[in-house]
Amino acid sequence: MSRSKLLLMLLGTSLLAGCAADYLHNYDTMTLASGDSQKANQLLQTVDPYNPASNNTKIEGDGARSVAVVQKYKYPASAPATGTTVSAGPAGTQ
Repeated sequence: MSRSKLLLMLLGTSLLAGCAADYLHNYDTMTLASGDSQKANQLLQTVDPYNPASNNTKIEGDGARSVAVVQKYKYPASAPATGTTVSAGPAGTQ
């Protein structure tokens, strides 16, 4: 065979093999989500699946309280003074 015929045959077989590659991704097994069709259909037909409180667009908040929380987060309370002892034993024992 000549070199060009061999190259043409190799190119043709590689093109045909490329068509069969997608078929190899199909499996005859079950997935983890199989068996949920009744639940899925029930959720599709639910009139309003959201929490009724989710329609409330007025989010209440106090600006001064929010600033105090942020300041407390940025500058935490100082550590206890030195010389203090902490007891971690059961109650009533000293």
